[in-house]
This record gives sequence, structure tokens and C-alpha cells, in this order.
Amino acid sequence: MVTVDNATAAILLSRPVSSHDETLSRLAFSLSRSLAEEGIGDEVFDTLEDVLGDRAQSAPPRRVHRSDDLLLRLGLPLPQRRRQEKATPMLPEEATRISDRFRRATTHLMQVVPHRVAMYPTEELRLLIALRDEQPTPDQAVAHLRRFAFAILTVLDLMGDEA
Repeated sequence: MVTVDNATAAILLSRPVSSHDETLSRLAFSLSRSLAEEGIGDEVFDTLEDVLGDRAQSAPPRRVHRSDDLLLRLGLPLPQRRRQEKATPMLPEEATRISDRFRRATTHLMQVVPHRVAMYPTEELRLLIALRDEQPTPDQAVAHLRRFAFAILTVLDLMGDEA
């Protein structure tokens, strides 16, 4: 730590550092950075990874391939396609824990976003608030949390977070 005498401090404090607008801009940027670092931490990013990575479900096997009709007309067998695995079931306590974490992140994002974007993302935040307020049934918890996670990632992407 450096000590400064009163005379030096008075000289330093009387010097203009920069223009008023530039100072406010720097201050707002620093403040928003510190807010972002406090609220959206590794814990939230790990939870986003858990929800979108491990529990991601493939598309249902109802998808019809164009080539299937042709193969049937020619009398050829249909190709064997990979069987799609279902997502592991989520315990209600785990769904509640993740949902609470996403709700806290949403509240924090609502405070930080105006300071981090050039144009306010009205639709993205409206969706985030709607998902925050939604109360899904236990069988819809995984799908709801995936939508919630994608909405959070969309807002983080708009903010330019490098997470």
C-alpha cells in the first residue's frame, strides 16, 4: 500500500481525470462487471451445463426420412437408426434447487442487462420473466428447465459474457 501526504492528495484530487461522460461510462462498465461477477458465477454455469448437457433429450424418433418412402417403394429394408435414449428422470428436489438458482440468476440479470447492452432486449427478458414465474408439473420439469437455461444463455450472449 502506498501512503500519500495531504498536499499530494489535494493535487491529485483537483486534477480532472477525464471528461464527465467518459468517467460515467467507465464507472458504469466497472460496476456492471462487478455485479455480473458477483451474481452469475461458476455455479450457475455448471448448472446450465448440467441441464443442457446431461439431460438433453434427442428429438423423438417420429421423424420421417424422405428416403424411407423410396426404399419402401423399391422393396428394400429400412435402415437401422440409432435408438434414442430418454433423459434420466429428475428428482423433484433437484428440479426445485435448479429452478431456484435460475430464478436468482434471472433477478440478477434483470438488474445488470441494462448496463451491458446497447439495445434493451425486451423480448428475451419477457421470456425469461415468464419462465421464472412458470410453475411446471413434475413431469414437465426437465423441459421447463431446458427452456429456462436456453433463455438465460440467450441473455448472457446478448450481454457479451465470455462464459
